[in-house]
Amino acid sequence: MKIKKILVTQPKPENEKSPYFDLAKNVNVKVDFRAFVQVEGVSLKEFRRFHINIPDFSAVIFTSRTAIDHFFRIAQEMRVAISEDMKYFCISETIALYLQKYTIYRKRKIFIADGKFEDLLPIILKHKNENYLIPVSDVSKQEFGSLLEKSKIKHTEVVFYKTVSCDLSDLKDMDYDVVVFYTPTGVKALMQNFPEFKQNELKIASFGLETAKAVKSAGLRLDIKAPTPTMPSMTMALENYIKKMNKPSKTDDSVTT
Repeated sequence: MKIKKILVTQPKPENEKSPYFDLAKNVNVKVDFRAFVQVEGVSLKEFRRFHINIPDFSAVIFTSRTAIDHFFRIAQEMRVAISEDMKYFCISETIALYLQKYTIYRKRKIFIADGKFEDLLPIILKHKNENYLIPVSDVSKQEFGSLLEKSKIKHTEVVFYKTVSCDLSDLKDMDYDVVVFYTPTGVKALMQNFPEFKQNELKIASFGLETAKAVKSAGLRLDIKAPTPTMPSMTMALENYIKKMNKPSKTDDSVTT
């Protein structure tokens, strides 16, 4: 079966330099994008169940802009005034700069790492006496909690937002040759929308070990996976697979006389 249409279970890239656009040109396929999951903030009622009092914390660790949005949303809904002495620890400069949306940046105590939590840890260790709040999602599998525990840093991880499945009813016919998954939650969304889903000739691609496990756990066949030693990116793995599948057969090359 030749590959003509691919569905990537993520939002369409805003950057026109996405490797998926290059893939479409290189192997002459149509690539569509569709988010299978979306982020929703927990309700104030749900948050109160955690019995968390934001003023009890002297520092917040932010690992994403989404975490910032929902931290300040909850604070506003609870009518909690964030202390001017609150310290913010961000894993990247991009995330730190996003704080300007909610606070006067130059007047705040903000600490920045180079993009990984491991880089933030030495900075945190210089402020060992703080009580840290970490806004996370309901599917967070970050290991920073265990790193902080080993360093005996007082901290609390709290769910401020959650990942939920999108309505995919318009994809019932699944008129694609390949579907690409990047997260286990994407696979979960597919099965929640279509409990009786039959894969048949549809090819499934996955990125990352946990996503591959989710595909197999759902009883689906995994046809393309990345990263591998020879195919470090998803688009490279797809291009290699498509070239093999779309290679002209001897029948295609023959000339009827």
